Amino acid sequence: MYESISDLLKQIALGEDSVLALKTVDFSGNKVIGPHKDGMADELAAMANTASGIIVLGVDDKTRAIQGIPPEKLDIVEGWLRSICNDSIDPPLDCVIRKLFVSDQEGGEKTILRIDVPRSLFVHKSPNGYFRRLGSSKREMKPDVLARLFQQRSQARLIRFDEQTVPGTKLEDLNPKLWSRFRTVISPKADQEFLEKMKLVATDEDGTMRATVSGILMASDAPEAFISSAFIQAVCYRGTERNAAYQLDAKDITGPLDVQIRDACKFVERNMRVFAIKAPHRIETPQFSMNAVFEAVVNAVAHRDYSIYGSKIRLHLFADRLEIFSPGAIPNTMTIESIAERQSARNELISSLLARCPMNVDAIGSQRNFIMDKRGEGVPIIIIESEKLSGRKPAYRLLDDAELMLTIFAAQSPHGED
Repeated sequence: MYESISDLLKQIALGEDSVLALKTVDFSGNKVIGPHKDGMADELAAMANTASGIIVLGVDDKTRAIQGIPPEKLDIVEGWLRSICNDSIDPPLDCVIRKLFVSDQEGGEKTILRIDVPRSLFVHKSPNGYFRRLGSSKREMKPDVLARLFQQRSQARLIRFDEQTVPGTKLEDLNPKLWSRFRTVISPKADQEFLEKMKLVATDEDGTMRATVSGILMASDAPEAFISSAFIQAVCYRGTERNAAYQLDAKDITGPLDVQIRDACKFVERNMRVFAIKAPHRIETPQFSMNAVFEAVVNAVAHRDYSIYGSKIRLHLFADRLEIFSPGAIPNTMTIESIAERQSARNELISSLLARCPMNVDAIGSQRNFIMDKRGEGVPIIIIESEKLSGRKPAYRLLDDAELMLTIFAAQSPHGED
């Protein structure tokens, strides 16, 4: 929503509505005194209780003039906001806070804060009660409305996230060429009936037909346009340090999930080194097993937690290792120690759809006909093939109970090169 600065400024010029709120920020020294902390909590919770929206700090809501926030105080305001989200709203609210440079009406440059508030699966209470947003203002919910919202949100949580509807989408956002590939001879002939049966579309709580999370991820040309974090950030570094000054290649890998898997593997294959020796015939040794890389990328894409707002898969390639970060903790009761022995799918629908997609990567040694395999062989393949090539067992780590990190170590040159 309003991803470009120009689109955001155009919307600011039109003023507040159900999905946009504007606020000026006042200080007393280094303390934020306006908006009031409780009032700001009510605004944030009201938006999360209604629909995904944006709150912009540093803009007058009446004149729509961009007043800005002093750059040296941006961190103070960000800390103030995070404290409100964590301590003044129940349950705590996750949102994305961005610092932006924008032009004011006189052509000067100002700094503002943009807060992206996702439509929540929960009903949030703020200091003054339960609120929903109605047009450009918030309204306290009456008991019957509140009861109905609790019922709707609790029912939504019983549905797997990948089967839930994506607000603001419509059937036309799905590409027929992409969803038609899932059709079989026994599929319903009517398009909408087929899409509903496949759970690529569903009716939302207001009775409107919407695309589901899986529908957007598997059957839209640009999933990131609807789910902003639905892409892979791939970076190749020179050497062994994560340093922007030493980037050799970088790409945001987008498109349907099967395309993301293919292009991520191509990124690794293009940037990794291949060593060659004559013994007596030429023998080539790649830094990484592409079969293991393929399985690792498939697991990251299929099992990541798409409900974590603002988090993306990160694939970072170094001279001595490949790191893949996948948003979300390990599903269910699995542990790092048992990950190679057990099988668990966070996104059952996504996994089943990937199991219908033909193999699209030249992963030497793979016996796959389709991208996804439900036999749970992915992690053992990653471990066995990578250890055989590099002599080191890949390492899984859980970071802050919110991100799964896999490190695959690179094979070293037989000549002792870096």
